[in-house]
Formats: sequence, structure tokens, C-alpha cells
Amino acid sequence: MLALSLLSGPASAQADAQAEAAGGGFQGYLQYLAAKARADGVREQTIATVMAGLTENPRVIALDRAQPGTSSSIPAFAGYRRTHVDAARIGGGRRQYAASADYLAGIEQRYGVPPKIVLAIWGHETNYGSYTGDFDLARSLATLAYEGRRRALFAEEFIALLKMVDRGVPRAKLVGSWAGAFGNPQFLPSVYLRVAQDGDGDGFADIWASRRDTLASIANYFRDAGWRPGEAWGVASDVTAPLDRAALGTALASPRCPQVFARHSRWKTVREWRALGVVPRAPTLTDDTLASCLEPDGPGQTAYLLTGNYRVILDYNCSNFYALSVGLLADEIAR
Repeated sequence: MLALSLLSGPASAQADAQAEAAGGGFQGYLQYLAAKARADGVREQTIATVMAGLTENPRVIALDRAQPGTSSSIPAFAGYRRTHVDAARIGGGRRQYAASADYLAGIEQRYGVPPKIVLAIWGHETNYGSYTGDFDLARSLATLAYEGRRRALFAEEFIALLKMVDRGVPRAKLVGSWAGAFGNPQFLPSVYLRVAQDGDGDGFADIWASRRDTLASIANYFRDAGWRPGEAWGVASDVTAPLDRAALGTALASPRCPQVFARHSRWKTVREWRALGVVPRAPTLTDDTLASCLEPDGPGQTAYLLTGNYRVILDYNCSNFYALSVGLLADEIAR
């Protein structure tokens, strides 16, 4: 699923104050959301249709509170890889590739994103549409906004969901994960509004049932996030000489997912990495390509040289294990 920011700020505090002023518990908070939606131009009929009969969902709150916190202990990547770059996903991706080869070629031409990457995201997110969630999205998002832990985020996503209905998305399609993601690529409502594509030309960006719309929408997400055509995501590598890892660390701090980026080295060309003894296992990257080095399981295990396009995968879900497994699955699909 697309990563959700854990940041809060003035907007969250303002929402808290306004919600408390409104009073009336969950139903009172719904009236606050309705007023916010009206101010954003959402039609009254849409508000009434989506909000009719909404109640708080205790199951969603329980699932949200059960989410793991940060930990200094990082498990081995090998276990995650086995369950996400498995024979079923590889085979499924190859079958989808065969079924849509001509269309996928057109997608790459239009968006500049390789078919294998688009398919790997789809396979990783929902196993090519085999599970997309059955929670009522309006109920889930309203509940998460009311709960308050990430109120600003989920209040905005609820408004975005209403705008989807204003655009013509049927209320019956608004089901997905407990955290508000939906469809084959598990977009959040704001992402759907920004990048969803009508790939089959029927006038509706149907990322729930249309393979073409799904693939075009994922590709458009990656183009929008800055994917550079013609550049690989990275390559598995062997460390053949002692590395001064402290000297290779980066002093740059990312405001988004700092723990994820803190594990990456500073940027060097592949030629420079070779000189240091970090040797790619395949000729995937040119010697002049800038790459950072990541050793997910520490010294003595497989290292990865990662390009700027790897950072684009992280934009979809800010987890090194996620991004590595997407890249590796993509390579297996195309093998």
C-alpha cells in the first residue's frame, strides 16, 4: 500500500480544535467534515450520498493502533524477499506481461516506465488484483480522521474520496483496505485524483476492474514521481574489499522517512564503487551512473547499488524492503 505520512502539524491542530468545538462525537465530527467538503466545492448530493448511515468502525481503530512502531532491530531481508519475490508473483507477472505485451509497450512509450516495474507494483500490492480489500472506504477514512492520531491526513483523504464521487466514481466501488487504499494499485483518494488514468478510453479511470487503466495509472504515478527513462533501479553487488563504511555514510537528512534513507551511503559513480571493491553482479548500470550503496543485511551479505529510480519506488512505499523486492520482482518478471 502507498505509504502514509506520520507527520502532523498546524493543520492537524486546527482540525482538532474545530472538531472539539463542533462536539457531538463521531456524528458531530462528520458534520465538520461535511462543512469542510462544501468549502472545497463538493456537491451537497455527494456529501449526503457518501455520508448516509456512516458509523464509527472500531475494527479500523484497533488495526491502526496495532501498527508496529519504530524499532532499532531490523530483521533480515531474506525472509521478506522469499514471501514477496516468490514463484506465484513471478509467474503471475509473466502471464500479465504476455496478456498485455502490446499495450505495455505503448505505456512505456507514453510514460517512460518499464512494463516490468509497473507489473511488479501491481503484483506486490494486490497480487495482480486477487485481493484489494473489503472495508467501506468512507467509513474507514472518517473513523481514522475522528480517531485523531493522523487527523489532518485522513480528513483530507476523506474529502478527496468525496471528490472522487463528484467525478463520477460509483459509491459501490468505494471499498478497499482498512487504511483507505483501494483498487489494483492501492491508491489513496488524493493519489487517484492526481494520477489515475483512463487507459482503455471508456471515459472512466477504473483501477478496480480495468487492467489497462490500472497499468496506465501506475505508470503515470511513477512518471509524476520523477522516474528517469532508460535507467535501471539498481543491481545486486558483491563487496570484494574492505569498506570504510563510516566514511561512506551520508550526512544528508531526509525529512521523509529518515530511517530509510539513513541506511543509504553517499552517492558515487558505479566506476568509483568498482574501485572500492563493490562489484555489480550484472551489467545493469553504466560506469557513469550515480548510485548509493545499501547493505540490507549488513557487511558480508549482498549489497545493492541503487539509482535515483530506486528513490522513486520508495516514493510509492517508503520501505527499503518494499523497494528492493519490487525491483527484484520486476527483474524476475522480465527474465
